[in-house]
Amino acid sequence: MLHMTGITKAFYGVKVLDKVDLHVAPGEVHALLGENGAGKSTLMNILAGVYTRDAGQVIFMGNPLEHTTVRSAESAGIAFVHQELNLFNDLRVYENIFLRKEVTKALGILSKREMIEKTRALLTGLEVDINPTAMVSELDTGKKQLLEIAKALHAKAELFILDEPTTSLNSAEIEKLFATIRTLKAQGKSFIFISHKMQEIFEIADRYTVLRNGMLVASGDISEVTAPEVARMMVGNQYTDAGVYVQRQLGEVVLETKGLSGRGFHDIDFAARKGEIVGFTGLKGAGISEFFSTLFGALPITGGSLKVFGSTQSKHSVQKAMRGHLSMIAANRKENSIIPDFSLLENFYVSEHRLSKKKPLLKKSRELGRFRGHRESLSIKANTAFDMITSLSGGNQQKVILARWLNTGADILLMDNPTQGIDVGSKAEIYSLIQQLSLSGKTILFNTLEIPEIMKVADRCVVFYHGAIHSVLNRADISEERVMLAATNAIPKEEYQTP
Repeated sequence: MLHMTGITKAFYGVKVLDKVDLHVAPGEVHALLGENGAGKSTLMNILAGVYTRDAGQVIFMGNPLEHTTVRSAESAGIAFVHQELNLFNDLRVYENIFLRKEVTKALGILSKREMIEKTRALLTGLEVDINPTAMVSELDTGKKQLLEIAKALHAKAELFILDEPTTSLNSAEIEKLFATIRTLKAQGKSFIFISHKMQEIFEIADRYTVLRNGMLVASGDISEVTAPEVARMMVGNQYTDAGVYVQRQLGEVVLETKGLSGRGFHDIDFAARKGEIVGFTGLKGAGISEFFSTLFGALPITGGSLKVFGSTQSKHSVQKAMRGHLSMIAANRKENSIIPDFSLLENFYVSEHRLSKKKPLLKKSRELGRFRGHRESLSIKANTAFDMITSLSGGNQQKVILARWLNTGADILLMDNPTQGIDVGSKAEIYSLIQQLSLSGKTILFNTLEIPEIMKVADRCVVFYHGAIHSVLNRADISEERVMLAATNAIPKEEYQTP
Protein backbone atom coordinates (compact mmCIF):
# COMPACT_ATOMS: atom_id res chain seq x y z
CA MET A 1 0.00 0.00 0.00
CA LEU A 2 2.71 2.49 1.00
CA HIS A 3 6.36 2.73 -0.06
CA MET A 4 8.42 5.59 1.34
CA THR A 5 12.01 5.22 0.18
CA GLY A 6 15.09 7.36 0.80
CA ILE A 7 13.14 10.09 2.62
CA THR A 8 15.47 12.92 3.60
CA LYS A 9 14.61 16.18 5.35
CA ALA A 10 16.64 19.00 6.90
CA PHE A 11 15.61 22.10 8.86
CA TYR A 12 17.97 25.09 8.77
CA GLY A 13 20.80 22.86 7.60
CA VAL A 14 20.25 20.23 10.31
CA LYS A 15 19.32 16.83 8.85
CA VAL A 16 16.42 15.27 10.79
CA LEU A 17 15.71 12.39 8.38
CA ASP A 18 18.46 10.62 6.46
CA LYS A 19 17.36 8.22 3.69
CA VAL A 20 14.54 6.62 5.69
CA ASP A 21 12.40 3.79 4.26
CA LEU A 22 8.92 2.79 5.43
CA HIS A 23 6.75 0.12 3.81
CA VAL A 24 3.18 -0.69 4.86
CA ALA A 25 1.05 -3.53 3.41
CA PRO A 26 -2.76 -3.53 3.03
CA GLY A 27 -4.59 -4.69 6.15
CA GLU A 28 -1.55 -4.12 8.38
CA VAL A 29 -0.90 -2.33 11.67
CA HIS A 30 2.65 -1.00 11.41
CA ALA A 31 4.29 0.28 14.60
CA LEU A 32 6.54 3.30 14.00
CA LEU A 33 8.91 3.45 16.96
CA GLY A 34 11.69 5.64 18.28
CA GLU A 35 12.56 8.10 21.01
CA ASN A 36 11.14 11.62 21.01
CA GLY A 37 13.19 13.47 18.39
CA ALA A 38 13.97 10.30 16.41
CA GLY A 39 12.17 11.65 13.32
CA LYS A 40 8.80 9.87 13.57
CA SER A 41 6.68 13.02 13.52
CA THR A 42 8.67 14.56 10.67
CA LEU A 43 8.28 11.40 8.58
CA MET A 44 4.52 11.31 9.22
CA ASN A 45 4.15 15.04 8.52
CA ILE A 46 5.82 14.46 5.16
CA LEU A 47 3.40 11.63 4.42
CA ALA A 48 0.41 13.75 5.54
CA GLY A 49 1.47 16.75 3.44
CA VAL A 50 2.46 19.10 6.26
CA TYR A 51 6.14 19.14 5.18
CA THR A 52 7.73 18.63 1.79
CA ARG A 53 10.61 16.16 1.57
CA ASP A 54 14.07 17.18 0.38
CA ALA A 55 14.70 13.82 -1.29
CA GLY A 56 13.15 10.40 -1.65
CA GLN A 57 9.99 8.92 -3.10
CA VAL A 58 6.48 8.22 -1.79
CA ILE A 59 4.23 5.75 -3.60
CA PHE A 60 0.73 5.22 -2.20
CA MET A 61 -1.80 2.77 -3.65
CA GLY A 62 0.44 2.42 -6.69
CA ASN A 63 0.60 6.16 -7.40
CA PRO A 64 3.58 8.47 -6.73
CA LEU A 65 2.73 11.38 -4.41
CA GLU A 66 4.41 14.56 -5.62
CA HIS A 67 4.29 18.02 -3.99
CA THR A 68 1.84 16.71 -1.41
CA THR A 69 -0.39 19.07 0.58
CA VAL A 70 -2.60 18.17 3.53
CA ARG A 71 -5.66 18.27 1.30
CA SER A 72 -4.09 16.19 -1.47
CA ALA A 73 -2.90 13.60 1.07
CA GLU A 74 -6.43 13.38 2.49
CA SER A 75 -7.87 13.09 -1.02
CA ALA A 76 -5.46 10.24 -1.74
CA GLY A 77 -6.77 8.36 1.31
CA ILE A 78 -4.28 9.22 4.09
CA ALA A 79 -5.70 10.31 7.46
CA PHE A 80 -3.60 11.67 10.34
CA VAL A 81 -5.33 11.22 13.72
CA HIS A 82 -3.24 13.45 15.98
CA GLN A 83 -2.62 13.00 19.69
CA GLU A 84 -4.42 16.32 20.24
CA LEU A 85 -7.76 15.51 18.61
CA ASN A 86 -9.05 17.83 15.90
CA LEU A 87 -12.74 17.91 16.74
CA PHE A 88 -15.11 20.82 17.34
CA ASN A 89 -16.57 20.41 20.82
CA ASP A 90 -19.37 22.89 20.17
CA LEU A 91 -20.67 20.95 17.14
CA ARG A 92 -22.66 17.73 17.11
CA VAL A 93 -21.22 14.37 16.13
CA TYR A 94 -22.78 14.33 12.66
CA GLU A 95 -21.71 17.95 12.06
CA ASN A 96 -18.07 16.99 12.73
CA ILE A 97 -18.36 14.02 10.36
CA PHE A 98 -19.81 16.11 7.51
CA LEU A 99 -17.80 19.29 8.06
CA ARG A 100 -16.85 20.64 4.59
CA LYS A 101 -18.81 17.72 3.11
CA GLU A 102 -22.34 18.81 4.03
CA VAL A 103 -25.33 17.17 2.29
CA THR A 104 -27.75 19.81 0.97
CA LYS A 105 -31.20 19.96 -0.58
CA ALA A 106 -32.59 22.56 -2.92
CA LEU A 107 -31.44 26.14 -2.36
CA GLY A 108 -28.50 24.88 -0.32
CA ILE A 109 -30.59 23.91 2.71
CA LEU A 110 -28.81 21.35 4.91
CA SER A 111 -30.25 17.84 4.84
CA LYS A 112 -29.79 17.14 8.56
CA ARG A 113 -31.85 13.94 8.57
CA GLU A 114 -29.75 12.35 5.80
CA MET A 115 -26.45 13.33 7.47
CA ILE A 116 -27.66 11.95 10.82
CA GLU A 117 -28.74 8.63 9.28
CA LYS A 118 -25.47 8.28 7.33
CA THR A 119 -23.51 9.03 10.51
CA ARG A 120 -25.55 6.42 12.41
CA ALA A 121 -24.85 3.81 9.68
CA LEU A 122 -21.12 4.68 9.72
CA LEU A 123 -20.85 4.33 13.50
CA THR A 124 -22.94 1.14 13.53
CA GLY A 125 -20.61 -0.38 10.94
CA LEU A 126 -17.71 0.35 13.30
CA GLU A 127 -19.72 -1.07 16.22
CA VAL A 128 -19.32 2.26 18.00
CA ASP A 129 -22.11 3.35 20.36
CA ILE A 130 -22.26 7.12 19.81
CA ASN A 131 -25.43 9.18 19.32
CA PRO A 132 -25.03 11.11 16.01
CA THR A 133 -26.83 14.14 17.47
CA ALA A 134 -24.79 14.31 20.69
CA MET A 135 -22.57 17.32 21.30
CA VAL A 136 -18.91 16.33 20.97
CA SER A 137 -18.20 18.13 24.26
CA GLU A 138 -20.37 15.48 25.98
CA LEU A 139 -18.24 12.55 24.74
CA ASP A 140 -15.47 10.95 26.79
CA THR A 141 -11.96 10.82 25.36
CA GLY A 142 -12.29 7.23 24.12
CA LYS A 143 -15.36 8.02 22.05
CA LYS A 144 -13.72 11.15 20.66
CA GLN A 145 -10.81 9.00 19.48
CA LEU A 146 -13.21 6.61 17.73
CA LEU A 147 -15.09 9.56 16.25
CA GLU A 148 -11.83 10.82 14.70
CA ILE A 149 -11.39 7.43 13.03
CA ALA A 150 -15.02 7.45 11.84
CA LYS A 151 -14.50 10.96 10.44
CA ALA A 152 -11.44 9.78 8.51
CA LEU A 153 -13.30 6.68 7.30
CA HIS A 154 -16.12 8.88 5.99
CA ALA A 155 -13.45 10.78 4.04
CA LYS A 156 -12.58 7.42 2.44
CA ALA A 157 -9.23 6.97 4.17
CA GLU A 158 -7.28 3.78 3.43
CA LEU A 159 -4.29 4.49 5.68
CA PHE A 160 -4.68 5.87 9.22
CA ILE A 161 -1.77 7.45 11.12
CA LEU A 162 -2.51 7.10 14.85
CA ASP A 163 -0.20 9.26 16.98
CA GLU A 164 -0.17 8.09 20.62
CA PRO A 165 -3.88 7.17 20.38
CA THR A 166 -4.14 5.57 23.84
CA THR A 167 -2.41 8.23 25.95
CA SER A 168 -5.63 9.46 27.57
CA LEU A 169 -7.67 6.24 27.39
CA ASN A 170 -8.49 3.74 30.13
CA SER A 171 -8.19 -0.02 29.59
CA ALA A 172 -11.82 -0.48 28.45
CA GLU A 173 -11.50 2.38 25.93
CA ILE A 174 -8.23 0.94 24.62
CA GLU A 175 -9.89 -2.44 24.06
CA LYS A 176 -12.71 -0.75 22.12
CA LEU A 177 -10.20 1.18 20.01
CA PHE A 178 -8.26 -2.01 19.25
CA ALA A 179 -11.49 -3.82 18.34
CA THR A 180 -12.28 -1.02 15.86
CA ILE A 181 -8.76 -1.23 14.39
CA ARG A 182 -9.15 -5.00 13.92
CA THR A 183 -12.53 -4.51 12.22
CA LEU A 184 -11.03 -2.06 9.75
CA LYS A 185 -7.96 -4.27 9.22
CA ALA A 186 -10.29 -7.04 8.07
CA GLN A 187 -11.62 -4.59 5.46
CA GLY A 188 -8.10 -3.99 4.12
CA LYS A 189 -7.46 -0.67 5.89
CA SER A 190 -3.96 -0.07 7.26
CA PHE A 191 -2.59 1.76 10.28
CA ILE A 192 0.69 3.39 11.23
CA PHE A 193 0.65 3.14 15.02
CA ILE A 194 2.93 5.46 17.01
CA SER A 195 3.22 4.62 20.70
CA HIS A 196 5.74 4.32 23.53
CA LYS A 197 3.71 1.59 25.27
CA MET A 198 5.39 -1.72 24.51
CA GLN A 199 2.52 -3.88 25.75
CA GLU A 200 0.11 -2.25 23.30
CA ILE A 201 2.58 -2.42 20.42
CA PHE A 202 2.98 -6.17 20.84
CA GLU A 203 -0.78 -6.62 21.19
CA ILE A 204 -1.93 -4.74 18.10
CA ALA A 205 0.99 -4.41 15.62
CA ASP A 206 1.94 -6.81 12.80
CA ARG A 207 5.22 -5.21 11.78
CA TYR A 208 7.52 -2.48 13.08
CA THR A 209 10.01 0.15 11.97
CA VAL A 210 12.47 1.76 14.40
CA LEU A 211 14.07 5.18 13.86
CA ARG A 212 16.95 6.63 15.86
CA ASN A 213 18.52 10.05 15.30
CA GLY A 214 16.68 10.42 12.00
CA MET A 215 17.91 7.13 10.55
CA LEU A 216 16.32 3.73 9.95
CA VAL A 217 17.60 1.25 12.54
CA ALA A 218 15.46 -1.84 11.96
CA SER A 219 12.22 -3.11 10.43
CA GLY A 220 10.50 -6.48 10.55
CA ASP A 221 7.75 -8.67 11.97
CA ILE A 222 6.78 -7.87 15.55
CA SER A 223 6.52 -11.60 16.30
CA GLU A 224 10.26 -12.00 15.75
CA VAL A 225 11.45 -9.52 18.42
CA THR A 226 10.99 -8.94 22.14
CA ALA A 227 10.12 -5.72 23.97
CA PRO A 228 13.65 -5.31 25.44
CA GLU A 229 15.15 -5.82 21.97
CA VAL A 230 12.91 -3.13 20.50
CA ALA A 231 13.70 -0.74 23.37
CA ARG A 232 17.43 -1.32 22.82
CA MET A 233 17.01 -0.52 19.12
CA MET A 234 15.23 2.72 20.03
CA VAL A 235 17.75 4.09 22.52
CA GLY A 236 20.97 2.26 21.67
CA ASN A 237 23.35 0.40 23.93
CA GLN A 238 22.64 2.62 26.94
CA TYR A 239 19.24 0.96 27.42
CA THR A 240 18.73 -1.21 30.46
CA ASP A 241 15.54 -2.88 31.64
CA ALA A 242 16.87 -3.32 35.15
CA GLY A 243 14.94 -1.88 38.05
CA VAL A 244 16.22 1.28 39.74
CA TYR A 245 14.71 0.74 43.19
CA VAL A 246 17.02 1.23 46.17
CA GLN A 247 16.09 0.15 49.70
CA ARG A 248 16.45 3.09 52.10
CA GLN A 249 15.51 4.35 55.54
CA LEU A 250 12.35 6.49 55.58
CA GLY A 251 11.78 9.44 57.87
CA GLU A 252 8.85 10.91 59.79
CA VAL A 253 5.33 11.40 58.40
CA VAL A 254 5.24 14.59 56.28
CA LEU A 255 1.76 14.40 54.75
CA GLU A 256 -1.35 12.91 56.33
CA THR A 257 -5.06 12.84 55.45
CA LYS A 258 -7.95 11.73 57.66
CA GLY A 259 -11.28 11.13 55.94
CA LEU A 260 -10.27 13.61 53.23
CA SER A 261 -13.04 14.19 50.68
CA GLY A 262 -13.28 16.35 47.61
CA ARG A 263 -14.45 16.43 44.04
CA GLY A 264 -14.29 12.84 42.69
CA PHE A 265 -13.02 11.11 45.86
CA HIS A 266 -14.06 10.56 49.46
CA ASP A 267 -12.90 9.36 52.89
CA ILE A 268 -9.19 9.05 52.15
CA ASP A 269 -6.98 7.98 55.06
CA PHE A 270 -3.36 8.16 53.96
CA ALA A 271 0.08 9.07 55.28
CA ALA A 272 3.43 9.51 53.48
CA ARG A 273 6.86 9.63 55.10
CA LYS A 274 9.96 11.67 54.30
CA GLY A 275 11.89 10.11 51.41
CA GLU A 276 9.05 7.74 50.50
CA ILE A 277 7.92 6.97 46.94
CA VAL A 278 4.25 6.01 46.69
CA GLY A 279 2.70 4.93 43.40
CA PHE A 280 -1.03 5.55 42.89
CA THR A 281 -3.01 3.71 40.25
CA GLY A 282 -6.53 2.73 39.24
CA LEU A 283 -8.77 2.89 36.23
CA LYS A 284 -9.00 6.26 34.49
CA GLY A 285 -11.49 8.42 36.39
CA ALA A 286 -10.92 6.64 39.71
CA GLY A 287 -10.32 9.98 41.45
CA ILE A 288 -6.53 10.05 41.83
CA SER A 289 -5.96 13.18 39.72
CA GLU A 290 -8.63 15.00 41.71
CA PHE A 291 -7.06 13.79 44.98
CA PHE A 292 -3.66 15.14 43.90
CA SER A 293 -5.18 18.46 42.77
CA THR A 294 -6.90 18.81 46.15
CA LEU A 295 -3.66 18.12 48.04
CA PHE A 296 -2.10 20.90 45.96
CA GLY A 297 -4.95 23.31 46.67
CA ALA A 298 -6.23 23.51 43.09
CA LEU A 299 -9.54 21.88 44.11
CA PRO A 300 -11.42 22.49 47.40
CA ILE A 301 -11.50 20.16 50.38
CA THR A 302 -15.13 19.24 51.14
CA GLY A 303 -14.52 17.05 54.19
CA GLY A 304 -11.89 15.55 56.46
CA SER A 305 -8.48 16.97 57.24
CA LEU A 306 -5.06 17.42 55.64
CA LYS A 307 -1.80 17.86 57.50
CA VAL A 308 1.48 18.87 55.85
CA PHE A 309 4.60 18.70 58.03
CA GLY A 310 2.31 18.43 61.06
CA SER A 311 0.37 21.61 60.23
CA THR A 312 -3.37 21.31 59.55
CA GLN A 313 -4.23 22.97 56.24
CA SER A 314 -7.39 25.05 56.64
CA LYS A 315 -8.61 27.13 53.69
CA HIS A 316 -6.09 25.28 51.53
CA SER A 317 -4.92 26.95 48.31
CA VAL A 318 -2.20 26.59 45.68
CA GLN A 319 -0.29 29.49 47.24
CA LYS A 320 -0.44 27.85 50.67
CA ALA A 321 0.62 24.50 49.20
CA MET A 322 3.63 26.08 47.49
CA ARG A 323 4.61 27.92 50.66
CA GLY A 324 4.25 24.61 52.51
CA HIS A 325 6.83 23.04 50.15
CA LEU A 326 4.34 21.07 48.03
CA SER A 327 4.60 20.96 44.25
CA MET A 328 2.65 19.31 41.46
CA ILE A 329 3.54 18.14 37.99
CA ALA A 330 0.08 18.03 36.43
CA ALA A 331 -1.17 15.56 33.86
CA ASN A 332 -1.11 16.69 30.22
CA ARG A 333 1.92 18.99 30.37
CA LYS A 334 0.97 20.76 27.11
CA GLU A 335 -2.21 22.15 28.67
CA ASN A 336 -1.35 22.28 32.36
CA SER A 337 2.42 22.72 32.81
CA ILE A 338 4.44 24.27 30.02
CA ILE A 339 3.95 27.88 28.95
CA PRO A 340 4.58 27.50 25.20
CA ASP A 341 5.36 31.17 24.52
CA PHE A 342 8.08 31.20 27.21
CA SER A 343 11.71 30.17 27.01
CA LEU A 344 13.23 27.40 29.14
CA LEU A 345 14.51 29.99 31.61
CA GLU A 346 11.12 31.70 31.92
CA ASN A 347 9.33 28.36 32.38
CA PHE A 348 11.92 27.48 35.00
CA TYR A 349 11.71 30.50 37.29
CA VAL A 350 7.98 31.35 37.02
CA SER A 351 6.85 29.44 40.15
CA GLU A 352 9.71 30.60 42.39
CA HIS A 353 9.12 34.15 41.22
CA ARG A 354 5.47 33.82 42.24
CA LEU A 355 6.55 32.78 45.73
CA SER A 356 8.94 35.74 46.02
CA LYS A 357 6.50 38.26 44.51
CA LYS A 358 7.44 40.84 47.16
CA LYS A 359 10.73 41.04 45.27
CA PRO A 360 9.39 41.74 41.77
CA LEU A 361 12.73 42.38 40.07
CA LEU A 362 14.57 39.46 38.52
CA LYS A 363 18.35 39.17 38.45
CA LYS A 364 19.21 37.49 35.18
CA SER A 365 22.61 36.14 36.24
CA ARG A 366 21.14 34.56 39.39
CA GLU A 367 18.28 32.87 37.51
CA LEU A 368 20.67 31.62 34.84
CA GLY A 369 22.97 30.17 37.49
CA ARG A 370 20.10 28.35 39.16
CA PHE A 371 18.85 27.02 35.84
CA ARG A 372 22.29 25.76 34.81
CA GLY A 373 22.64 23.91 38.11
CA HIS A 374 19.33 22.09 37.64
CA ARG A 375 20.02 21.55 33.96
CA GLU A 376 23.20 19.68 34.86
CA SER A 377 21.71 17.67 37.75
CA LEU A 378 18.63 16.64 35.72
CA SER A 379 20.53 16.15 32.41
CA ILE A 380 18.23 18.48 30.48
CA LYS A 381 19.18 18.29 26.79
CA ALA A 382 18.89 21.81 25.34
CA ASN A 383 21.06 24.29 23.45
CA THR A 384 20.57 27.42 25.58
CA ALA A 385 18.33 28.62 28.42
CA PHE A 386 16.72 31.02 25.94
CA ASP A 387 15.37 28.33 23.60
CA MET A 388 11.58 28.05 23.51
CA ILE A 389 10.37 25.15 25.64
CA THR A 390 8.40 23.78 22.68
CA SER A 391 11.71 23.07 20.95
CA LEU A 392 12.44 20.27 23.46
CA SER A 393 11.30 16.65 23.44
CA GLY A 394 8.54 15.63 25.84
CA GLY A 395 10.98 14.09 28.28
CA ASN A 396 13.13 17.22 28.47
CA GLN A 397 10.05 19.44 28.83
CA GLN A 398 9.05 17.32 31.82
CA LYS A 399 12.53 17.75 33.32
CA VAL A 400 12.20 21.55 33.01
CA ILE A 401 8.89 21.39 34.89
CA LEU A 402 10.55 19.24 37.56
CA ALA A 403 13.39 21.79 37.78
CA ARG A 404 10.77 24.54 38.17
CA TRP A 405 9.45 22.92 41.34
CA LEU A 406 12.82 21.97 42.76
CA ASN A 407 13.70 25.65 42.34
CA THR A 408 10.91 26.50 44.82
CA GLY A 409 12.47 24.27 47.48
CA ALA A 410 9.59 21.77 47.32
CA ASP A 411 9.98 18.72 49.57
CA ILE A 412 6.79 16.88 48.53
CA LEU A 413 6.38 16.23 44.80
CA LEU A 414 2.98 15.25 43.39
CA MET A 415 3.40 13.77 39.90
CA ASP A 416 0.28 13.04 37.84
CA ASN A 417 1.23 10.72 34.96
CA PRO A 418 4.80 12.10 34.77
CA THR A 419 5.88 9.83 31.88
CA GLN A 420 2.82 10.41 29.67
CA GLY A 421 3.89 10.59 26.01
CA ILE A 422 7.58 10.07 26.85
CA ASP A 423 9.85 7.55 25.11
CA VAL A 424 11.48 4.60 26.87
CA GLY A 425 14.88 6.26 27.22
CA SER A 426 13.44 9.39 28.85
CA LYS A 427 11.21 7.23 31.05
CA ALA A 428 14.27 5.44 32.41
CA GLU A 429 15.84 8.82 33.20
CA ILE A 430 12.67 9.96 35.01
CA TYR A 431 12.65 6.74 37.08
CA SER A 432 16.28 7.34 38.11
CA LEU A 433 15.54 10.98 38.98
CA ILE A 434 12.60 9.92 41.18
CA GLN A 435 14.88 7.51 43.01
CA GLN A 436 17.65 10.11 43.40
CA LEU A 437 15.20 12.71 44.73
CA SER A 438 13.89 10.27 47.32
CA LEU A 439 17.45 9.53 48.45
CA SER A 440 17.89 13.27 49.05
CA GLY A 441 14.83 13.26 51.33
CA LYS A 442 12.09 14.32 48.88
CA THR A 443 8.71 12.59 49.24
CA ILE A 444 7.16 11.60 45.92
CA LEU A 445 3.56 10.60 45.18
CA PHE A 446 2.99 9.68 41.55
CA ASN A 447 -0.08 8.57 39.62
CA THR A 448 0.26 6.23 36.65
CA LEU A 449 -1.79 3.77 34.62
CA GLU A 450 1.36 1.73 33.95
CA ILE A 451 1.86 -0.76 36.78
CA PRO A 452 5.45 -1.69 35.74
CA GLU A 453 6.43 1.92 36.55
CA ILE A 454 5.27 1.43 40.14
CA MET A 455 7.15 -1.86 40.36
CA LYS A 456 10.35 -0.10 39.26
CA VAL A 457 10.49 2.66 41.87
CA ALA A 458 7.74 2.62 44.51
CA ASP A 459 7.87 1.65 48.18
CA ARG A 460 4.09 1.21 48.23
CA CYS A 461 1.19 1.09 45.78
CA VAL A 462 -2.17 2.73 46.56
CA VAL A 463 -5.02 1.44 44.38
CA PHE A 464 -8.13 3.61 43.93
CA TYR A 465 -11.55 2.38 42.89
CA HIS A 466 -14.52 4.74 42.35
CA GLY A 467 -13.00 7.60 44.32
CA ALA A 468 -11.81 5.63 47.35
CA ILE A 469 -8.77 3.62 48.38
CA HIS A 470 -9.43 -0.03 47.60
CA SER A 471 -6.10 -1.38 48.86
CA VAL A 472 -2.53 -0.48 49.75
CA LEU A 473 0.22 -2.90 48.68
CA ASN A 474 3.71 -3.03 50.14
CA ARG A 475 6.53 -3.28 47.60
CA ALA A 476 6.93 -7.08 47.91
CA ASP A 477 3.21 -7.57 47.21
CA ILE A 478 2.92 -5.44 44.05
CA SER A 479 2.08 -7.38 40.89
CA GLU A 480 0.06 -6.51 37.78
CA GLU A 481 -2.49 -9.19 38.63
CA ARG A 482 -3.06 -8.02 42.22
CA VAL A 483 -3.27 -4.36 41.19
CA MET A 484 -5.80 -5.06 38.42
CA LEU A 485 -7.95 -7.18 40.75
CA ALA A 486 -8.15 -4.19 43.06
CA ALA A 487 -8.47 -1.49 40.37
CA THR A 488 -11.45 -3.26 38.78
CA ASN A 489 -12.96 -4.37 42.11
CA ALA A 490 -12.86 -7.95 40.82
CA ILE A 491 -12.35 -8.82 44.48
CA PRO A 492 -14.34 -6.41 46.67
CA LYS A 493 -12.41 -4.37 49.23
CA GLU A 494 -13.81 -6.27 52.20
CA GLU A 495 -12.71 -9.61 50.68
CA TYR A 496 -9.33 -8.45 49.38
CA GLN A 497 -6.43 -9.70 51.47
CA THR A 498 -2.88 -8.41 51.23
CA PRO A 499 -0.43 -11.36 51.44
